Amino acid sequence: MKLLGSYTNGNYNVRIYDDGTKVRETDADMFQAQFPESMDVKITNQCDMGCPYCHENSSVDGLHGDILNFNFIDTLRPYTEMAIGGGNPLSHPQVVDFLKKLKDRNIIANMTVNQKHFMDNIALIRRLADEKLIYGLGVSFNSYTEDFVETISQFPNAVLHVINGVISTSDLRKMLGRGLKILILGYKQFRRGNEYYSEFVERQKADMYAALPEVLKGFRVVSFDNLALKQLAVERLLTKEEWNEFYQGDDGSHTMYVDLVNQRFALNSTSVNTFDLLDTVDEMFAVLATKRKDGN
Repeated sequence: MKLLGSYTNGNYNVRIYDDGTKVRETDADMFQAQFPESMDVKITNQCDMGCPYCHENSSVDGLHGDILNFNFIDTLRPYTEMAIGGGNPLSHPQVVDFLKKLKDRNIIANMTVNQKHFMDNIALIRRLADEKLIYGLGVSFNSYTEDFVETISQFPNAVLHVINGVISTSDLRKMLGRGLKILILGYKQFRRGNEYYSEFVERQKADMYAALPEVLKGFRVVSFDNLALKQLAVERLLTKEEWNEFYQGDDGSHTMYVDLVNQRFALNSTSVNTFDLLDTVDEMFAVLATKRKDGN
């Protein structure tokens, strides 16, 4: 592993490596961040997939964000991780310029694309990875094909994004033992995701709950967002020591969500309480810290 960067955030130290490994260390009883070390950023709401469970309501008519003209970008600390998504981020005409701007500021850019867009844009994605414009690549998984598995295996930092309740465990089992990384995301009953929710989703979630021990053993790396941790009761499968070692903290404790299309920020992408973008990231993080203390 090659060290990409290290920094101090509040009462703890962070080291980030080129394979996606992050190490957070503190002598205190809990981590207390002064600024966000990572953020999910939506740059567009345009997408041609029409996924019925899309909690962003993305569509072919979705708008792009004015991504090169926000002041807070210039206030991000070096080695902040930015997870860029949409919509389909590859559809944004300024995405490469935006990634170059982030690279110039030593921001660690990661991008999430749909499986279809990944397969349709291999040359571009390979270029972005080779030029270090992106480090992590998330691929929203739709269905198993051998061609897809062989292709994604060519990208060492690629992570399969799997939505609990949408993806069948039979497809996951076909990829066990293939050395792949997986991120399991909680099902978001929000916007179209709320309309799509059904007994079918409930059954899929139950299947994932039962199959989770097998999944944990069969993928090289398994990670979760906080919603999936709750839905799947992941803590039941870990010792107390393991949970304390691996749990990264509540939403907003060192993370945030930014919508560059609607120019809003929040604790996460399904937060009801959102706020107008401010000029600095510290100002925005302070607002979220206050809201967390107030229970909002």
